[in-house]
Amino acid sequence: MNYREFWRGSLLAVMLAALSALAAAQESRPLVKGQTLYLPIYSHMLYGNLGKSGKASQVLLSALVSIRNTDGKRPIRILSARYFDTNGKLLGDRVPTPMLVPPFGTLELFVELNDASGGSGANFIVKWDAEQAVNPPLVESLHANMDGGKAVIFMTQSVPLVD
Repeated sequence: MNYREFWRGSLLAVMLAALSALAAAQESRPLVKGQTLYLPIYSHMLYGNLGKSGKASQVLLSALVSIRNTDGKRPIRILSARYFDTNGKLLGDRVPTPMLVPPFGTLELFVELNDASGGSGANFIVKWDAEQAVNPPLVESLHANMDGGKAVIFMTQSVPLVD
């Protein structure tokens, strides 16, 4: 096998892997009448080396939580969005009274950059329901810090919990 054939085969393998990942990501999810979702949140992130101090460096992060109703016909109701810290301590409910999210609408919650109370293991537990079975919402968080000429940006996505 020559150099060109090797790269052509490698490129084909990468393309096939990408297509199968895309197909898996786009498979339909069953309709449901409600769920409890776990969303990981990072108030800060550790990085670097431990060094002489024995501690890693830390960068604070803001978190934009996005609860997107993916159903085009029916609203969903967000019952609660409880925010927990790394140790599992409840820090508060960001949706203290139920809120209706219209079809294709989005509810946004925000954890400020200067709020490091959650820690690197913080999370939201989001409970939602609907009158009829609907497409489940997409619940994500965009984490960011763009201070000092550098940017740290990444996303996390929720997973359903069994009630």
